[in-house]
Amino acid sequence: AREAARRSSCRSNLKQLGLALHNYHDAHSAFPGGYYSTPVSTAAEASAAGADSGTWDAGPGWGWGTMLLPYLEQSNVYAGFDLDQPLWAAANRPGAATKLNVFLCPSVSGGDEAYTVRSEAGTPLDPGGGNLLLGRSHYVASHGQEECWSRCGDTGSGLIVTNIRGNVSTATQSVVINGDASRVADGPFFRNSATRMRDVTDGTSNTIFLGEHSSQLSEKTWVGVVPGAGTHPNIGSPDNGVDSAATQVLVHAGPSGGENDGVNFIIHPVNFPTLHVGQMYSEHTGGGHVCMGDGSVRFVSENVDLFTFAEMSSMNEGEVVSVP
Repeated sequence: AREAARRSSCRSNLKQLGLALHNYHDAHSAFPGGYYSTPVSTAAEASAAGADSGTWDAGPGWGWGTMLLPYLEQSNVYAGFDLDQPLWAAANRPGAATKLNVFLCPSVSGGDEAYTVRSEAGTPLDPGGGNLLLGRSHYVASHGQEECWSRCGDTGSGLIVTNIRGNVSTATQSVVINGDASRVADGPFFRNSATRMRDVTDGTSNTIFLGEHSSQLSEKTWVGVVPGAGTHPNIGSPDNGVDSAATQVLVHAGPSGGENDGVNFIIHPVNFPTLHVGQMYSEHTGGGHVCMGDGSVRFVSENVDLFTFAEMSSMNEGEVVSVP
């Protein structure tokens, strides 16, 4: 009975977040960006912006969760931020460490207090000096099938699978990124995204926007992304490891990077045993909740067909998905 109540509370949180997304879209004619970074398209521009050399992530770093605060009855927290400054600026630190219940699933056992941002090497990372704390989130936004964070500072993206059920000879390509994550991402949220309702051509009721990620697996935040940070797994598996800063707020369904050779895809839906920090993960029995683009909340079984989950994660690949 207690777990049923916790699941209901978690579902309610995602409903509120889904409604906030739609209210944001009504006000701005687009959904919030996955996170915001100074746009750069060359290594010289990245250096001038003080961006991380590997990913080209730069300030201000604010994430989708921060942008939704006025639509979540958190206007006081939002008003306390200077969004023209990086999220780690001195004036923004008190608000950035705030614990907000709407971003917390009561079933999670991995912690709900603010956490210390760490570098990929595991040491505390604070661009402003000191100890940077970020408010925790148990909800993440979908980047789609592909990922573009560790490689988005490169001119080339490597192997890209544009449609997971497509013919391998035509579905793989190497494209020039030049810092533009939209060249890779096929989900609604990515660096500097501004997805509109009409961009979700697969249908908002068929496209996952948000989902769960327990801090039992890794730390996530509602605040945003700190360039150069690492997301560290708290559960060991042969397939997981430290990932880039973008995974503080975003996840994807796969395939990605070296996890596929164009033929053998590794797809990780909710609770998949690869236990990547860049996948959805829930402590509910049997699966986890997702919020679809139409604002509805569904419980996805951890035994869902892998390809179906990947197709539900993309917004514009033309796949026909029957969502139960």
